[in-house]
Amino acid sequence: MRRVIGIGETVLDILFKNDQPQKAVPGGSTFNSIVSLGRAGVPCAMITQTGSDHIGDMICDFLRKNGVSDEFVCRHPNTKSHITLAFLNEHNDAQYEFYKDHATDLLDIQLPQITADDIVLFGSFFAINPVIRPVVSRLLREAHEAGAWLYYDVNFRKNHIADLPDVMPNIEENMRMANVVRGSMEDFDYLFGLQDADAIYERVSRYCRTLILTDGARAIRVYESDKVTMYKVQRIETISTVGAGDNFNAGYIYAKRQGIADHAARIAMAQRWSQDVCQQIGNNISDELVAQLR
Repeated sequence: MRRVIGIGETVLDILFKNDQPQKAVPGGSTFNSIVSLGRAGVPCAMITQTGSDHIGDMICDFLRKNGVSDEFVCRHPNTKSHITLAFLNEHNDAQYEFYKDHATDLLDIQLPQITADDIVLFGSFFAINPVIRPVVSRLLREAHEAGAWLYYDVNFRKNHIADLPDVMPNIEENMRMANVVRGSMEDFDYLFGLQDADAIYERVSRYCRTLILTDGARAIRVYESDKVTMYKVQRIETISTVGAGDNFNAGYIYAKRQGIADHAARIAMAQRWSQDVCQQIGNNISDELVAQLR
């Protein structure tokens, strides 16, 4: 039985359409992936942090209700959980505003013992944050040395560009330990100032030989040992794109865990999960897809 262990931030997402709130749901990039995997019946645990407030209670309850262990959630006393506002535009793409209590930038909990049978998903600023980097780096190194399978979702936001000189070594170390790196063209434009896919892979391949490169509604590229394969993205009518990339990651990992070795089949599963979440207001796969998978 392979666990999937997520390492990432947790927030309360409040989604707006036409400047009116539509839904509030616990979220975060890795968090969204792990919750969808838990809903699909995969044994999961989430390593994250929240405040000691009511929102923190909501987050832990949400994890448990969706089959995810909250054993490794660090609850900080006398601090507030993070909130993200997601404003959907006319194309149902989201612009984000983040509200954080930086007193919670610590990770002082007992961490899991990761084995070769485990899958580790990590990414976003949480995975490179200098304040908690010693803990995250140690955990990733232990997982890598144990033979676990590591999936790194870069998910680098524009608001952290000023931090690049401090965090680039952490990004490179993450890539070096990962079995798969996944990022968007936008991510690598922010990171490397590169907009050419082959040039992006040349840079990433110094650390990891497998790259999944997404580009919105344009074709997905999978690079592996200098070979590139293109996969067309099926066009759909979207209600919200919040969680699209997160559930792409979850679907890919689900296929990997099911023993599917073929990249085309993994990408097909990833797109199925991503498209499902885009056709609803929410961060996770629907009850209908859960029923089909089970």
